[in-house]
Amino acid sequence: MCLGIPGRILEVYEKDGLPMGRVDFSGVQREACLAYVPEANPGDYVIVHVGFAISVLSEEEAAEVLQTLRQIEALGAQPPEDER
Repeated sequence: MCLGIPGRILEVYEKDGLPMGRVDFSGVQREACLAYVPEANPGDYVIVHVGFAISVLSEEEAAEVLQTLRQIEALGAQPPEDER
C-alpha cells in the first residue's frame, strides 16, 4: 500500500538541477522534489510520496485528508472490541 501525505510548501529552490522544496507536514519539515509539480509555489499544498510531490491540492482538500489520517490514527490507538 502506498500513502501520499499532504504538506504545505514553505520554500522552493533548485538542487542539483532539480526543483526542490521545503515542505511542512504538520510541524515536521522535509525536503521534497517538485519536478512532477512545476506549477507549485510556496504556500501551495502538495501530496508527497517517498520524497516526491506528485500533485497539488487546495488547502481544503489537504485539511480533509489530514483529518481522515487523524481519524485512522485514532482508531489504530484503540484496542480491538474483543480486547476491551
